[in-house]
Amino acid sequence: MRKIQMVDLLSQYEKIQQQVDEAVLGVIRSTAFINGPEVKQFQAELEEYLKVKHVIPCANGTDALQVAMMGLNLQPGDEVITASFTYVATAEVIALLKLTPVLVDVNPDTFCIDPAEIEKAITPKTKAIVPVHLFGQTADMEAILDIAKRHNLFVIEDTAQAIGADYTFKDGSTAKAGTIGTVGCTSFFPSKNLGCYGDGGAIFTNDDELAKKIRMIANHGQSVQYYHDEIGVNSRLDSIQAAILRCKLPHLDSYNARRLEVANRYNEALGSHAKVTVPQWPSNTTHVFHQYTMQLHDVDRAALKDYLASKEIPAMIYYPVPLHMQKAYTDARYTAGMFPVTEQLCASVISLPISPDVTPDQQEYIIENVLNFLNQ
Repeated sequence: MRKIQMVDLLSQYEKIQQQVDEAVLGVIRSTAFINGPEVKQFQAELEEYLKVKHVIPCANGTDALQVAMMGLNLQPGDEVITASFTYVATAEVIALLKLTPVLVDVNPDTFCIDPAEIEKAITPKTKAIVPVHLFGQTADMEAILDIAKRHNLFVIEDTAQAIGADYTFKDGSTAKAGTIGTVGCTSFFPSKNLGCYGDGGAIFTNDDELAKKIRMIANHGQSVQYYHDEIGVNSRLDSIQAAILRCKLPHLDSYNARRLEVANRYNEALGSHAKVTVPQWPSNTTHVFHQYTMQLHDVDRAALKDYLASKEIPAMIYYPVPLHMQKAYTDARYTAGMFPVTEQLCASVISLPISPDVTPDQQEYIIENVLNFLNQ
């Protein structure tokens, strides 16, 4: 049996090796390393896939969030609401721009930001909401859009973990995660569902003027070389990474479908166990399972992780410390116990290996060992 990885990037590469190698060598031979044709072609192909008017490639997912917020002209002291149960980058860029991160609790079933908690956190200083489409499913976007409309707020979707997920509105219309709010942001970190072989990111919007401004900001604030109309940054997706992403994009839906198959097998095998709550998602969103994250009950999580490691099975904890209890985000507004769902999840969740290339024998071995430990 092949060594089990959280995400088996080597197996994925081997299946498209010739295409990727030719694409990379093509860029090298062209010497068009920065803003070359591959970047423009990938941008157009991703726009078509997402059915969004504008994709602005950039250097990484954190830059995508930062540039998007700069494009919305948010000012120091403006409040931006996001979830406490997420990776630090979501709040990091808010703080870097001297905005005020306002953290709220999440839904216990989906792990995504709770719209009711958003509503309670709004003040006259609130300017934006950042829903995180955590682990592969979309947040409750219809409710969030309703709140945003009533309070005149921007919606900045953090789609780093859910590219390719579909959200269905009450009227039956659908949209891809990241294309629903004012602006969407994603990461192409290698382990993402659509990942490159280095760093990369992108910003999505249907707003023509906002797209123009964001594109300028990501390019030193210029649309014409040496004429700088905005304070900008240098954030580019390089041509080699774009070429790799072009090879992978046509496979994204099949990658996501395979992830769902793996998740369903985990759910089937573990879902009835009293010590486990397996992932759940509502019928109006698909789940692309960037992570397979389950909750443990009356289980020594560290011991389970160590036991699996002894069997050469990796497992991860996303995330052990909520943002409101991180040293860097210490704030008198937040105390332990304030966000009970988030704190309970941080203390109880564990993620099992999931990728399109998890083999049936690998998965059965993982399941067997998880059950062996739970049944001790």
